[in-house]
Amino acid sequence: MTSMRKIHFFDGFSNESDNTIFNLEEDYGAHHYERIKLVVRHAKGCWLTDDKGEKYLDCLAAYSAANPGHHHPTITNAVMDALIGNYASVLSNVVFTDPLGIFLSEAAKFAPQMAPRFGNYGNKVLPKNGGVESVETAIKAMRYYGFKQKEIPDGRQEIIVFNNNFHGRTISVVSFSSSKKYNEGFGPLTPGFVSVPFGDLEAVEKAITPNTCGILVEPLQGEGGMLIPPKGFLKGLRKLSDDNDLLLVCDEIQVGMGRTGKRFCFEHEGIVPDGVILGKALSGGLVPLSVFITNARLMDMIFSKGSDGSTFGGYPLACVAGTASLKVFEEEKLAEQSAEKGKKLKARIEEIGKRSPYVKEVRGLGLFIGIEVKDGNAMEFCRKLLKLGLVVNDSHGHTIRISPPLVISEAEMDFMVAQLEKVLIP
Repeated sequence: MTSMRKIHFFDGFSNESDNTIFNLEEDYGAHHYERIKLVVRHAKGCWLTDDKGEKYLDCLAAYSAANPGHHHPTITNAVMDALIGNYASVLSNVVFTDPLGIFLSEAAKFAPQMAPRFGNYGNKVLPKNGGVESVETAIKAMRYYGFKQKEIPDGRQEIIVFNNNFHGRTISVVSFSSSKKYNEGFGPLTPGFVSVPFGDLEAVEKAITPNTCGILVEPLQGEGGMLIPPKGFLKGLRKLSDDNDLLLVCDEIQVGMGRTGKRFCFEHEGIVPDGVILGKALSGGLVPLSVFITNARLMDMIFSKGSDGSTFGGYPLACVAGTASLKVFEEEKLAEQSAEKGKKLKARIEEIGKRSPYVKEVRGLGLFIGIEVKDGNAMEFCRKLLKLGLVVNDSHGHTIRISPPLVISEAEMDFMVAQLEKVLIP
C-alpha cells in the first residue's frame, strides 16, 4: 500500500525549504497551535503532499471543513469562474448581489423548518465568516429572544452550555469554556453562561431559572474528546426547551453537512432545533463561510437594520463557494457516503481496538470516529502515524480523531486501517 504515497514532485506556492517555513512561523507567527512537522505544498481529494512528493492521507479534513475533499473540482471551478468573471469581490452591503440572494435561498432550504413551534414561516439565514462568528450570532439571538419575548431584564439573560464544549475562541465563547488554556488570563470574562455536564439532562433541568433564554449544544463533542451523549439527550433538551420557552440551538459546525452519516447530526434523534449553526464544510473548505439559520419569524423578531453586520459575511466569493458546495453535497450524496463508509471503517477500527493493548474505546457516528487510548497520550500515536503517511490529531489529549473527507475511497480506507494496525498493535 505504500506505493499510494508517491506522486510527481510538486513545489506548491513557493520554493522555500521546509526549515525556512518552520523558521518563518517561529519568528513571525504567534505560537498558538501545537503542530506536527509537515509543510503541505499541495492538497487534492483526500491527500496532502510535501515538497518531496510524499503523500499523506488526510484523516482530519480540517476538522470537517474539507468534507467534499480538497479542491473539489465543482467548487474550485465555481470560485475560479467568479474571480475571472469579476463577480467575486467584496462589495458594500448597501447594494444587493445575486450570489448572496441565491446562496441564502439554498441554505434556508437545506435545513428543515427551524423552530416549528413558532409556525411554518420558512427559514432565514444570517451569514458570517468563521464559525465562531455564527456562534456569536446565535448567542445574540438567544439573548434578544429572552429580552423581547420572555421579558428577562437586559443583562440578566442566561444560556446553558456544556462542560468540555468547543464553540470557538472569541472572548464571549471562551468565557464559557471549561478549559483553562482557552480562557485563563483573558478576563474579565463575559457573564451569562451556565455550564453543566454534557449528556446530563437532570443537570440541565436544575440549571434552568426564570432568566434562562436558551441552550447551546454540540450534538456530538469533537474537541471535547469525540464524545457521544446518551441516547435521548437531544430529545430531552428539546422537551425542556419547549416546556420552559427556551431557544435550543445546535452547533453543527463540525458534525453537520453529512459528517455523522446524516445531513444534520440532530436528525439521529429525530428532533428539530430552533436554530442551527453551520460552517467549515459549507464552502467546501475554500473560503471562510458560516451561517446561523432559524425560523423566519424569529430572525425578523431578533435582527433589525443596524443590529448586526459583517463586511465579508456573505460576500460574493464565499456565496459562490457555498452554493457550489451545497450542490456537491446533494449530487454526490455525501451524507449517504459517510453513513456507509463510516459503518465499515468503524467496524474495522473496533476490531483493531479489541486486539490492541493501547485502545480503551472506539466511538463515533458516520466518518466521525474517535479512538481513545488508555494512557491519555494520543498525540504520541499521532506522530507515529504521520511517519506512516496519515495526518491525524488528538482530541482532548486522550483520543485519536479520525474524520477524513467524506469522499474517501475503499482503497484509501484500506491504507488507513493498515497504518493504524502497525501503530496500535505491537
